[in-house]
Amino acid sequence: MPEMPEVETIARGLDRKIKNRKITDIWTDWPKYFKLPKNAASFRKHVIGKKITAVGRRGKNVLIYLSDNHLLLVHQKMSGHLMVGKWRPASKITTSHVVRLRENWQGQKWIPVASGESPLWDPMNRFIRLIFFLSGGEMLALSDLRRFAKVLCAPREKVFDLPEIKKLGPEPLDKTFNFRKFEELFRGRKGRIKQILMDQNFITGIGNIYADEILWTARIHPTARVEKLKEKELKVIYGSIKKILKKALRLRGTSIDDYRDSGGERGKYDLTRYVYQREGEPCPRCGTKIKRIKLGGRSAHFCPKCQRP
Repeated sequence: MPEMPEVETIARGLDRKIKNRKITDIWTDWPKYFKLPKNAASFRKHVIGKKITAVGRRGKNVLIYLSDNHLLLVHQKMSGHLMVGKWRPASKITTSHVVRLRENWQGQKWIPVASGESPLWDPMNRFIRLIFFLSGGEMLALSDLRRFAKVLCAPREKVFDLPEIKKLGPEPLDKTFNFRKFEELFRGRKGRIKQILMDQNFITGIGNIYADEILWTARIHPTARVEKLKEKELKVIYGSIKKILKKALRLRGTSIDDYRDSGGERGKYDLTRYVYQREGEPCPRCGTKIKRIKLGGRSAHFCPKCQRP
């Protein structure tokens, strides 16, 4: 699932590319995406004809601000990512696209208009399930292999009052999120540090990938009990959160699996990752083999020497 660096990278790209564009039409082959309004016809009425005034993010949600004080929210879930480009029905392919289409695009309903060298032709971008047609000819498309994404449109105050938004924890890279505020979050908390960091109502935006990377950087074992952590250890974790998330943003996210940015391109953080999905490989710091354990139904990767329980 895209985490804060991936969602922020997409939101920044969208803000640059589609701000001030008007939504002229919508296509989808999966109307179950629409959670509010649930009826596809009602959703169209809320969105078509509206101008996009800005694009932002809250937690793992992309927020598209519309001209009538409405907010279009997209949660990309496990395998979704939003892209900007131009696509055409696969039935209208040209000879130059046939070879590429045979390789990995058979059975898809939409294909990129761009040449075969465009990143939009990356096989992970081929699962187009939803398209917002925009003024000027551009399209905002959702590629989503598993069809788990969620899309809703409502007045801004109603969106921000939704439980899944209202209960989100602080943004870890917010300028006002200092160490004292971070430390206060742990008062009265009990549990394993990795699971706590991944709790979106505790701190928002950190998932499986960056929790592993943060804890390796901080030399903290993923099963460490938060109620036993000392202030100096919390300071190291706090610093590691800032360091890893800023690095991931600079590198435009992690593309080990489905994630691609708003131009269909891969992120580059996975080329520099320390422990996530590196079981059996040498620790970049000490050379000890990275281990993987199950923790709360998820995998945790760590160095058994650098990150002692």
